[in-house]
Amino acid sequence: MKRRKTRVVRIGRVSIGGDNPIAIQSMTKTRTSDVRATLDQIRCLEEAGCDIVRLAVNDIQSAAAIKEIKKGTKVPLVADIHFDWRLAIAAIENGIDKIRLNPGNIRDRKELKAIISCAKARGIPIRVGVNSGSVKKTARSTLVKDMVKSALDYVKTIEGLGFKNMVISLKGADISDTVEAYRKISSLCNYPLHLGLTATGLPAQGAISSSIALGILLSEGIGDTIRVSLTAQPQEEVKVAKYILESLGLRNFGPRIISCPTCGRCAVDLAKIVKDLEHSLSNGGHRLSKHTTKVAIMGCAVNGPGEARQADIGIAFEKMGNGVFFKKGKPLYKVSAANCINTLLKEMKE
Repeated sequence: MKRRKTRVVRIGRVSIGGDNPIAIQSMTKTRTSDVRATLDQIRCLEEAGCDIVRLAVNDIQSAAAIKEIKKGTKVPLVADIHFDWRLAIAAIENGIDKIRLNPGNIRDRKELKAIISCAKARGIPIRVGVNSGSVKKTARSTLVKDMVKSALDYVKTIEGLGFKNMVISLKGADISDTVEAYRKISSLCNYPLHLGLTATGLPAQGAISSSIALGILLSEGIGDTIRVSLTAQPQEEVKVAKYILESLGLRNFGPRIISCPTCGRCAVDLAKIVKDLEHSLSNGGHRLSKHTTKVAIMGCAVNGPGEARQADIGIAFEKMGNGVFFKKGKPLYKVSAANCINTLLKEMKE
């Protein structure tokens, strides 16, 4: 797929836009003023593979806490600012790497000028973040048009203040609205786009809805950074985001596991084997060969040998809980279900 060309924006140690990898974002769900709890969650997010972390800054205590939080992490941090422009100034002064402003609730030109002046002096970018729920007095029939207009009007105001270090997002709860809004704005400017679907509901529903919306846009080359919003622990957001990017071939986070859904032919506990392998890969600190990108674990002889041959390495289980180990398309030896995890991990290192 051909990616939309955008200008490059740097957020701490991470650059987005241009030819840079699509970055994964999430948001802490702690009180930002609780430095220890917030740092603990940031570390969990970093271990999960999160590139950029956003913090809710809804009071001066949270803004002040940024200085201490920054001492405990190198992950780029974004301050989520609503209603009170002074919190944006305080967050910048305390070392935040990026500011998110909502055109729906910080609109005064003098206030914006003060924020821009401070951001410009510190060399940090601003995300113009439109949410469908905060677009003022809009009808359902014109929501997409109003979201795009809200973002572009805000961008023009900021450009008029001599500032172009920006990222844009237009998040809705509806898949069609969100996709259409991003498509429209992608044709009207070259700023990097932060993709997301907001208020997605329960975790499974949110993961599916986000995968559809973000998958459509990313497959069209639209998007430079993404956040999957779930009513769940933030690490789950990162996991889904990684799956989306890997499924589209946009990033590689390690070996991709291919496994069958199982049926009455399966003579092993395949679900447990796959789960154990995933746990070992994510928590074992294994140093794997860069040549192993696809691992097949299949439960029977119907599709098993074919999938195992097409993977870098794989096991196709047969009757009685034994399987055939494949490497680069060739069957090499028999392996038992009890020893298959160790076998796969050993072969992934070579």
